[in-house]
Amino acid sequence: MSRLRFLSVVLLALGLLLGHGPRSGYAQQTDTTAETTIPGLKMPPEQESDVPYVPTPKPVVDRMLELADVDETDVLYDLGSGDGRIVIRAARTHGARGVGIEIDPDLVKKARKNAKEAGVADLVEFRQGDLFEADISEATVVTLYLLPSVNQKLRPILFEQLSPGTPVVSHDFDMGRWTPDRTVDLEGDTVYRWTIPEEIPEDLDE
Repeated sequence: MSRLRFLSVVLLALGLLLGHGPRSGYAQQTDTTAETTIPGLKMPPEQESDVPYVPTPKPVVDRMLELADVDETDVLYDLGSGDGRIVIRAARTHGARGVGIEIDPDLVKKARKNAKEAGVADLVEFRQGDLFEADISEATVVTLYLLPSVNQKLRPILFEQLSPGTPVVSHDFDMGRWTPDRTVDLEGDTVYRWTIPEEIPEDLDE
């Protein structure tokens, strides 16, 4: 088993242990509220726990960008951006501008270095901060690799700040009651795509 797959299994096992719901790819019937600490998320000290940073595999990154129909007119925001690979890939292969929001200063530093090495530092920006406090209203695409409970806490923020028609794409984890437009299985990884609606359904307006 590769180190990446091992870390993915650890992340999944921790999510199940903490009550984050079933394996991604299976519909969740109810929203969950359990929390944990992951890259890009600042939690109260009493709720902090160590969760390994698990980067999204490059083939999954490409599929996420494809599902979001990213092009040079887009501004992509990646919430919990890690080493910056999604934002950088969107800029390098699609010409999109991008912003990564990441809580870990070392990962922000690494992402900025990676952007320079990829030759896209003029198209991308990485901000250190709490993704729950970030202004993402400029985004025309949002990407995520967070846990289910975090996705669900972000859901009202996405509805409030993003324009109708904005695609939201998540690696591996869903949004509870918010049914995705598309779900794609990639040999052990799952990608979900939603579209911000014109009117928020009553059962999601919370």
